[in-house]
Amino acid sequence: MTCTACSTSVEKAVLRIDGVSSATVALLQNKADVKFDPRTCKEDAIKEAIEDAGFDAEILSRTFMIDLVGGMTCTACVNSVEGVLAKLPGVKRVAVALATEMGEVEFDPKAVQRRQIIETIEDAGFEAELIESEERDKVILTIEIPVFFITVVCPHVPFAYRLLLIHCGPFLMGDWMKWLLVTPVQFIIGKKFYLGAYHSLRSGSANMDVLVTLGTTSAYVYSVGAIFYGAFTGFHGRTYFETTTMLFTFVLLGKYLEVLAKGKTSEAIGKLLELAPTTAMLVTADSEKETEIDAQLIQKGDRLKVVPGSKIPADGFVVEGSSHVNEGMITGEAALVDKSVGDNVIGGTINVNGLLYIEAVKVGRDAALAKIVNLVENAQMCKAPIQKFADYVSSIFVPVVVVLALSTWICWYLAGVLELYPDSWMPDGTNHFVFALMFGIAVLVIACPCALGLATPTAVMVATGVGASNGILIKGGDALERAHQIQCVVFDKTGTLTNGRPSVTTAKAFNGMTLSEMLAFAAAAEAGSEHPLARAVLDYAYHHLKCSDFKALPGQGVSCIVEGQIVLVGNTKLVTEQGIPIPQQAANYLREVEERARTGVLVTVGHDLRGILAVSDPLKREAAIVVEGLNQMGIRTLMVTGDNWTTARAVSKEVGIKECMGEVLPGGKAEVVKSLQSDGTVVAMVGDGINDSPALAAADVGMAIGAGTDIAIEAADYVLMRSNLEDVITAIDLSRKTFARIRLNYVFAMGYNVVAIPVAAGVLYPFFSISLPPWMAGAAMAMSSVSVIGCSLLLRLYRRPRLTEILDFQPQHRSRQ
Repeated sequence: MTCTACSTSVEKAVLRIDGVSSATVALLQNKADVKFDPRTCKEDAIKEAIEDAGFDAEILSRTFMIDLVGGMTCTACVNSVEGVLAKLPGVKRVAVALATEMGEVEFDPKAVQRRQIIETIEDAGFEAELIESEERDKVILTIEIPVFFITVVCPHVPFAYRLLLIHCGPFLMGDWMKWLLVTPVQFIIGKKFYLGAYHSLRSGSANMDVLVTLGTTSAYVYSVGAIFYGAFTGFHGRTYFETTTMLFTFVLLGKYLEVLAKGKTSEAIGKLLELAPTTAMLVTADSEKETEIDAQLIQKGDRLKVVPGSKIPADGFVVEGSSHVNEGMITGEAALVDKSVGDNVIGGTINVNGLLYIEAVKVGRDAALAKIVNLVENAQMCKAPIQKFADYVSSIFVPVVVVLALSTWICWYLAGVLELYPDSWMPDGTNHFVFALMFGIAVLVIACPCALGLATPTAVMVATGVGASNGILIKGGDALERAHQIQCVVFDKTGTLTNGRPSVTTAKAFNGMTLSEMLAFAAAAEAGSEHPLARAVLDYAYHHLKCSDFKALPGQGVSCIVEGQIVLVGNTKLVTEQGIPIPQQAANYLREVEERARTGVLVTVGHDLRGILAVSDPLKREAAIVVEGLNQMGIRTLMVTGDNWTTARAVSKEVGIKECMGEVLPGGKAEVVKSLQSDGTVVAMVGDGINDSPALAAADVGMAIGAGTDIAIEAADYVLMRSNLEDVITAIDLSRKTFARIRLNYVFAMGYNVVAIPVAAGVLYPFFSISLPPWMAGAAMAMSSVSVIGCSLLLRLYRRPRLTEILDFQPQHRSRQ
């Protein structure tokens, strides 16, 4: 695939198949994501449809390469290896090559693991290991130097020029030599262009191959005709064989440079993959035996040894030892994190100074690093809505250019026949037909739909990579596009504006119950809750009782039965709805707590209020300055929380948010977002918890704090891995910079064609005698795509806004290290 027309052709070919519901083709990654009904459509049918459209296709499945480094001597060995592997459950296909001592295995990871496959080969008496493979686009350039030499150099060397004019039968020696050299180029090197043009036209579209094929074929056919015309008439006019070779040369050179530039756009994924460890130390349960294995062979439940300075090989938890771990490459945070028995660890992070033994929990595609890579790859495959404009223009571009080229040729030819310009304008050895033909060919080959098609995907690919390197995971081009239009940001409170680690600062008992008794009842009720406030209560209580009939009441609290009595722990709304009175003394204490930006948690036993706990969750250090920064960017800010109105107002005032809403249930947050959207406002929601997921999904742009729940992260469009609010500003700013770059790309791509096509058509020739030879037009076309990609690559120089960089110099930030 070379341009948007190619990817559109593939999509159309696949969507024609019965059972296919959607198809998305990523031009830069050369991948297609196809959703289909397996009952009516098979993978092979999709592959064949793509191949029939003129493109090579392979089905991406769970395969890996093995290197049989020892024991392979004959065909019987090959049969032996293939035989033992074929017997394994879950192995779908095995292919082993004796000459290269390599094999490929396709398998179902649910039924068999890689390590089991390797061990099976070794049990059969052969040595085997994994092969790390990375496919990269490779383009072989064939430049016909002799043709260039004959056409350009020889005419300026008297002796050589006389040789070219020697008659060989009825033909000139120079023409013979050029014809002989160019023909293989035209039909062997040019075969891919002919096939591409044929399949493109057969599928009802037209791509760059059509333009190149028409241009080179026109020059070649005319030149052959000119040779025979000279043979029969004695008039040896000028031939244009060099147009064919030089066009192919510059087109292929342009594609080669394009491939190199495209490779730069995807470097971010390469850097992420480099974080993955290559080996791991597998230990037995009694820690007596240690075996170094390939990290790809780790299985769930494996016990692994991690020495100081090495990478943690898999996601899991510490079973023995303690250390400090650098998680900066995943979270973006520079501070070291303490790890001890029971703490979770992330594969790819670095164990700094202690010996750890961990148990693997998530491996392969389930690992955090693999999920990040997969998320970035999927984001780069997802088209931005603005790409639809390029797709439409590309769909009509080639037919329009063909009509323009034909019109150019006819106009110049008629102008010559009607003697509307003097014969002195024509180069020696040409006539009106040839003079007009060169303008027509120049128009064909200078027009470039590729630059237009690359304007958006290259910028999106670079931006998603830049985002990932800054700890911001963007889930697609559509999310990236919407973010630059954000007009309002809605913040959740707990875990978003605050640290999400609440603690009980004070507590008071009422109605004759002691503080320890009240806390025991409260802890019993909160033991079954996952809410952050529940953990704060449990940490504060001395002990807790057993409860039954536990119920979580969203947006209110919890209820249960302890020692035969109904216990409620929650907010004022929960207590008042149950008809439980709040004594004046308790009401005064509650107001006091809430005015200090604390959350009051009420505890009732039976039908009496027995206590109030004041829970504090400190604001994040960057919260106020981020809100100020958003206001400076002209973005409205709003805080929505399930907490009471008094606490909500106190927190919003402290952080600088002028609008807030309290006592909002989880579903109510989504309704708030929808009400803001009702007048066309583009709304972003920033949250971290399960109760934020409806609002994250409802918002135009959902931003999940990286330390939040999996459900919130799944519902969001952006994941802020560092759990730092600074990244809200960075995400919006990156989106704005990206779309400024996309607009610039479109201006360049459209401007190039608007200027280049008239120049190639010869509009300047009557005034300045300026014309573009077809080969020079081809060179200009080739460089236009490279220039657009280069413009997108400038996004790699992106730096976070100054507002967020200032925070790095605050003493609070340094103290964390």
